[in-house]
Amino acid sequence: MKNISLNKGRRVWYFTICCCLYFTVSFAEVSKKEDSGDPSFVGMTSQQQQITGTVTDKGNPLPGVTVHLKRNNTTVLTDFDGQYSINALPTDVLVFSFIGYKTIAVAVNNQTILNIQLQETATNLQEVKVNAGYYSVKESERTGSIARITAAAIETQPVTNVLAVMQGRMAGVNVTQTSGVPGGGFDIQIRGQNSLRTQGNAPLYVIDGVPYSSESIGYNQTSVGTPSTTSPLNSIDPASIESIEVLKDADATAIYGSRGANGVVLITTKKGKEGKTTVTINSSTGKGSATKFIDLMNTKQYLAMRRQAFTNDGITPYPYDAYDVDGTWDQNRNTNWQKELLGGTALITGIQATVSGGSSLTQFLLSGNYRNETTVFAGDFRYKKGGLHFSMNHQSEDKKLKVSFSAGYISQNNIQPGFDLTRIAATISPNAPALYDAEGNLNWENGTFQNPLSNLDIQFKSVTADLVGNGVLSYEFFPGFQMKSSFGFTDLRNDETRAVPSTIYNPAYGIGPEYSSLFTNDTARHSWIIEPQLQWHKDFGTDKLEVLVGSTMQNQKSDVLYQAGFGFSSNSLIHDFSSSTYKAVYNSSETLYKYLAFFARVNYNINSRYILNVTGRRDGSSRFGPENSFANFGAVGAAWVFSDEPLIKDKVSVLSFGKLRTSYGITGNDQIGDYQFLDTYSSSGTNYHGIIGLQPTRLYNPNFGWEKNKKLEVALEIGLLKDRIFFTAAGYQNLSSNQLVGIPLPGTTGFASLNANLNATVENKGYEFTLRTQNIQDSHFSWITNFNISTSRNKLLSFPDLSTSSYSETYVIGHSLNIQKAYHFTGLNPQTGVYEFEDVNGDGVISAPDDKQTVLDFSPRYFGGLQNQFSYYGWQLDFLFQFVKQQNWDYAAGYAGGMYNQPAAIANSWQQSGDTTAFQQFTSGTNGEIVQAYSNYTLSDAGVVDASYIRLKNIALSYALPQHWSKSVHCKISLQGQNILTFTNYKNGDPEFRNPGYLPPLKTYNLGVQLTF
Repeated sequence: MKNISLNKGRRVWYFTICCCLYFTVSFAEVSKKEDSGDPSFVGMTSQQQQITGTVTDKGNPLPGVTVHLKRNNTTVLTDFDGQYSINALPTDVLVFSFIGYKTIAVAVNNQTILNIQLQETATNLQEVKVNAGYYSVKESERTGSIARITAAAIETQPVTNVLAVMQGRMAGVNVTQTSGVPGGGFDIQIRGQNSLRTQGNAPLYVIDGVPYSSESIGYNQTSVGTPSTTSPLNSIDPASIESIEVLKDADATAIYGSRGANGVVLITTKKGKEGKTTVTINSSTGKGSATKFIDLMNTKQYLAMRRQAFTNDGITPYPYDAYDVDGTWDQNRNTNWQKELLGGTALITGIQATVSGGSSLTQFLLSGNYRNETTVFAGDFRYKKGGLHFSMNHQSEDKKLKVSFSAGYISQNNIQPGFDLTRIAATISPNAPALYDAEGNLNWENGTFQNPLSNLDIQFKSVTADLVGNGVLSYEFFPGFQMKSSFGFTDLRNDETRAVPSTIYNPAYGIGPEYSSLFTNDTARHSWIIEPQLQWHKDFGTDKLEVLVGSTMQNQKSDVLYQAGFGFSSNSLIHDFSSSTYKAVYNSSETLYKYLAFFARVNYNINSRYILNVTGRRDGSSRFGPENSFANFGAVGAAWVFSDEPLIKDKVSVLSFGKLRTSYGITGNDQIGDYQFLDTYSSSGTNYHGIIGLQPTRLYNPNFGWEKNKKLEVALEIGLLKDRIFFTAAGYQNLSSNQLVGIPLPGTTGFASLNANLNATVENKGYEFTLRTQNIQDSHFSWITNFNISTSRNKLLSFPDLSTSSYSETYVIGHSLNIQKAYHFTGLNPQTGVYEFEDVNGDGVISAPDDKQTVLDFSPRYFGGLQNQFSYYGWQLDFLFQFVKQQNWDYAAGYAGGMYNQPAAIANSWQQSGDTTAFQQFTSGTNGEIVQAYSNYTLSDAGVVDASYIRLKNIALSYALPQHWSKSVHCKISLQGQNILTFTNYKNGDPEFRNPGYLPPLKTYNLGVQLTF
């Protein structure tokens, strides 16, 4: 295999771009001339000879290099091994060109073998074309803010969710993991929070031109054991992705109108490439484990705490159920329950096979993948995921007609515990009995012990099938004018169950299957989309004009059925819903979402130096009433490439590239759910004289309309020393108004709220900085560094009558949306050993809401990543450090002294009058003052700690075996790691994770082998 640096690592997508840009016409021309019997052609071919050779970069073959005759532009591409073959005259000149490398011309001079070595150009970054959705644009000429990662970065990460590959790699994109169980989800915010509603801040996902809904397909009753419901984004296979572009500012997102209000994530899957048929097989195996445990008390410390608590409360003798201290349980037994219950090893295996190739006119790719993961919990729990991906591209010989088709199908089978043991593992007494008795059965210790493993009998099962297909048909009527249309289809089906058998109870209680229950969720979502478009571009000397107009027609239908069954004759029938004695239907609904839009883009480019981009879109959504269903959105972007100005270009030699760009526009938001403006009814589920009636669920509001988001950005891009140092700085400000929220109503109306537009305004602004340096680049060794850092702060500018609304305790004008009001902790009273707090209203009682006046902001102060890539011959080392500056709630187990373990630091607690310690006195639970003080403590600013961290998020080491070892098979061996090392002051668990009590992200290692032949 080849020696890969960051530039060399781009070969995969360079090759893809080249295939798209240089579909060969030579064979078509030859065929036409041969058929016509052109005598000049016949005479010429009699003098031609076959020229062969290999194109390399420092000894490594380059696939996808364009080789053409200067005389007539007959063109071929080098294959996977960098080899080419072309017919030429002895007097011909061959031109070799490849994006990112210097173009060279070589005279044939009667030679039949020409081996060429290309040299990289310093400014290759600016020549790369990025996907902007409905069009593509060169980096040097884009007016919008677009972040990009490619397959080269994605392939170094052993992850299953597409959002995981973006962590720490993109400025302005903040991604956090919400669960460590296989198939768990992620949260993403692109440039912060614009909407008051949490669910109103999700970006738009587009896979090969097809919008993909990210709305949860789970149900809180079936996935109650995890902090988040099932994420449909798990259906996107990272291994099939060629690139991910994130559109951030108004100029980049306005062409998507309302759907791009919170950014757009464009996912482009891999396509076939011209050349010989290539087969690639990737096989990997790995393991995962919990990243970090809480430092808890050992048995000696724990028993001392418990005894002191009873002493403080004046309780003697010990209560009948104090089994941990009264001698019922072994006083010398010490178990690390976190290690016992969460310390297992998750095994991960995966295999992927790809077949691709094609001619100059038709290319194809077919790939299949399978992945199997177990969990760190005890038991036979697993996550299986398999899928197929197919892509085909074709064009006519005259290159006017082009057809492409891609489809991906993913099937998931996820069986996980329906109860997360993480919180139990952190609170169970360290001297609690063994899990199993002498016969190997669950140990209940004569009814004194609630065995935590019994909770693993609660089983969550999810079976998901997802299909995404897309076809594009285009025809070029004359040079520069093209008509095309894309057709997309998605079909997603999810069946979830959570079974709660009676076996979770101590058998001594005699509780049978008549107390077992089953919760089910059947969700189906399918959509279609058609987008006809007209594109025209024209060159006027050094000026260029591009015009794009089109429309979007989309229809999405969702069916949901939530049910519960109670009481079974046998637990073996618990997954058969019809076997339940009592049945309840919680939700049975069908929703239809219709979307219609018209869009246009005009781009004028003067000498590749002054660029103006204007986009507009008129959106129509079925989620709003007839008077407000349509709205207009648009943006203007401009860029000035000042480094091409003669005054600067001739006098500032150190400056290789400089661009100033800005944009302003308005986008909308309709992420409010379907039928929110209508009078709606649902089945009451109550039998009245043999009839099931209806009950009202929502009030009509004809004025219900769009949220609006005004976006402004200014950015500077600087390239120094032939772009060996490349720096970008961007500042933005978003103003979101006309907020879609629920307006509280009096209880006498029968409704808690009315969905309406609130005249509240949210400001969201921030800064983004990226730096890329090519530190070393010679014939054998390269070192490239990428750094990004972002800060985003939102602020509630206005909210009419906030103080009298139901949101008065949720938001504060002038502060972030991501806040919580808290008590102000004034310290520990050394005489009483009780926490004390500021009595804001002076009434002598600490109570909410009057005394909860301290505002705590949980928005990250800044976040980013530092990536380094080293290449030496066939070796490549890539590692990424992710960092976040933030604060979070500290871990809270409960008041110290109860029958549950505590962090080890609490052992140093108040003992007697005059002690100056950080923690108040212990109580077994009978001292109400201490219990209330602890509750206030967890709701005060004292309960918030620094949760900043620097994490070795990803490391990948690979070695490509020398090519001469095997001419027919290329082999690469890789070792990858995820969440390897964390530096933080946060003491109690994983600092990234914001869901205490649930399994945090796992640390994983993965060993892989790639064979290509």
